[in-house]
Amino acid sequence: MSGWRQAGLNYINYSQIAAKLVRQALKSDLRAEALKRNEANVKCTQWKDGKPATERD
Repeated sequence: MSGWRQAGLNYINYSQIAAKLVRQALKSDLRAEALKRNEANVKCTQWKDGKPATERD
């Protein structure tokens, strides 16, 4: 059994923690670029009768 599994983590949690630690270890100029990629934007659209009804951010 892998170490992250024994620690009670699933793979998604493990990879998020590992990515965070790697970003913290980067030099400051590279860290700024990596933090930009950390953000995510999601757009939700409700559909009714096959057509978009409303948009939410």
